[in-house]
Amino acid sequence: MRQQKVDFRGIERKSVPWTMLCTLYMRAYESHEENSILGDHAAAEAVDRIDYDFERMRRDVRPAGSQYLVALRAKQLDAWAGDFLGRHPDAVVLHLGCGLDSRAFRLDRPSGADWFDVDVPQVIELRRQVYAEHDGYRMIAASVTDPAWLEEVPAGRPALILAEGLLMYLRGPDVRRLLQRLTDRFATGELLFDAMPPSGERLSRIAHWGLGDPRELERWNPRLRYLEQTTSLAQFARIPVARYRRLYRLCNAIPWLRGFNKLYRFAF
Repeated sequence: MRQQKVDFRGIERKSVPWTMLCTLYMRAYESHEENSILGDHAAAEAVDRIDYDFERMRRDVRPAGSQYLVALRAKQLDAWAGDFLGRHPDAVVLHLGCGLDSRAFRLDRPSGADWFDVDVPQVIELRRQVYAEHDGYRMIAASVTDPAWLEEVPAGRPALILAEGLLMYLRGPDVRRLLQRLTDRFATGELLFDAMPPSGERLSRIAHWGLGDPRELERWNPRLRYLEQTTSLAQFARIPVARYRRLYRLCNAIPWLRGFNKLYRFAF
């Protein structure tokens, strides 16, 4: 990763880049805790290299326990991704809607795997100031709904597709077309993503797609095979601070809260 300080002071509060920076900051914040869940030292290093008023951001987001929700979600997706890469060290990894996430550097990526971080040009422009490309790691500046970018990715190898914090912001038809293009491009692989239920979609002003029955994706696309699901809250035992562990356990006991953000794993 790059060593010089990069100037992000022009990022406006509550903008899309600000939201991505918040997520990076939350992971970095959690990584400094004793017995960190995620241990995202790459995120901490990235934040250290960014010139921004993180003290104000801390006051805005108030990471008093909420950092654990971010860490638990990422930890579970990392575990599934690590399992796949352990079985397929020659995989192609597509991290869709990557934002400023440091997952490409956080995971133990096999030397034979090729990793592609994909996001819109505005995001990749910011990302290139923080992270450097190298052998086996590339960034693609394109909307995931644009069919053309997939031509830049080699086919013929197992594919790991990660979509954290992405699909709920796409329209249902766009989700369906995206998944079809991905399974058409690759012969085998896994799809890892998070989604809110349809009720969450209706409550949010910016979310457009929710998933109630995971078998719906199998009906959309016969090549997709549902493997498993969990929730971020279900991992509450990992939280090192007792009062927050109790709070998350209580939230996990409430069905509506427990199911608001589910993590899904599919094969194809």
